[in-house]
Amino acid sequence: MQSKTPTSFAENPGQLRKLAAAIATKTLSPVDLMQRYLDRIAQADPHVQCWRALDAERALDTARQREEEAAQGRIRGPLHGIPVAIKDIIDVEGLPTRANCRARASAPPASNDAEVVLALKTQGAVVLGKVHTTEFAFFDPSPARNPHNVHHTPGGSSSGSAAVVAGGMAPVAVGTQTVASVNRPAAYCGIAAFKPSTCSLSTFGITPLGPSYDTPGFYGWGVDDAVYAYEAIAPAFLRPAAEPQIAAGIAVCIPDDPHILDAIPEMRAALARCADACASAGHRVERPRSPISFERLHTLQRSTTAYEAGRALRFLLDQPEGTVGETITALIREGLAIQPAQYLDERTEIDGMRQRLFAALKADVFLWPATPSTAPEGLAWTGDPKYISPWTALGGPIVSLPAGLAANGLPLGCILTSHPGTDARMRTWARALAQAAA
Repeated sequence: MQSKTPTSFAENPGQLRKLAAAIATKTLSPVDLMQRYLDRIAQADPHVQCWRALDAERALDTARQREEEAAQGRIRGPLHGIPVAIKDIIDVEGLPTRANCRARASAPPASNDAEVVLALKTQGAVVLGKVHTTEFAFFDPSPARNPHNVHHTPGGSSSGSAAVVAGGMAPVAVGTQTVASVNRPAAYCGIAAFKPSTCSLSTFGITPLGPSYDTPGFYGWGVDDAVYAYEAIAPAFLRPAAEPQIAAGIAVCIPDDPHILDAIPEMRAALARCADACASAGHRVERPRSPISFERLHTLQRSTTAYEAGRALRFLLDQPEGTVGETITALIREGLAIQPAQYLDERTEIDGMRQRLFAALKADVFLWPATPSTAPEGLAWTGDPKYISPWTALGGPIVSLPAGLAANGLPLGCILTSHPGTDARMRTWARALAQAAA
């Protein structure tokens, strides 16, 4: 009798903090660590298919340099010797940026690193390669699969970034979010992610989709890992002089809104478990009625994204027929049909909704389900972004919080978010709430 082909390739890639400490104390070789992930890639990626371009030889050479530096006591930063995977809409010097588009099949290698990649390298990280994205970071799917069940989507657009961490093939990865593209894949793949306040990090070297929303974010197995990666590269003006202290319990708010009424029972139960765990840990949990319509906010975020994508990616309409996907082409045409006056009115409406929500609901952190259900079966649809997109429009940091498994064996997830600009405090809040919910 032949053995059944496995469908699950989920594996913890290791805790960033412990890996970095072991390298700094010379008890872990960066070369050995790199080889560990290369061996795991050889085992898992033929099934998960998250890698677009593996830069193994250069990564090993750089790991050797980081090992020599560590031996001399020269630690570049908190990511010294740590392998990192980069979403393939983000430029990495020496590798092409293809954005999962046939029109870019023969794109030359990038001549510069994106700013987020430079920041990672400055802190000692080693780029292992590029991972798959949906086409131009929208909804045309990539080949990547969900490591918990390879017959299901890992989400989009940062499909490869989430899958590579959930599959144990890298301890940290970089994605981007315009609608829900960091936090949704994290939820579907059962890992953590940190999306900073909108546009708080440079997008130099990142292929645009919706420039007023595009924001790089970071994946790790647990909340501390994702937060640690963000802390390592956050600009100096976003780093507090001292670790923020929680004087009393964190004020947690779960806005009651019809927008999330279609969550499956298991997702509602996961949200309730997180809320109860936070309350049991001494945090203040409230469930007030939302003063704004999240469905309307979702619609506005979708429309303003389309407007911006139409103008940012208009050039794709001039590409040869069949080289650009139908979904991104339709978005561009939709966006070009939106008049500037409508776009400006919609942005103004979003600003007003942001002011009303945060004025009415006095909370440190907002807790919500990340998605209506677990990851859809098949790869044709990357899943529903509608629970996350309104919070992206509101602009604050968003943390993906793993919330267990459903009966089908696929992950459930919640999000933690807050006011724009609260990233430093969110680091502390997220760690505390994740510890409570564990």
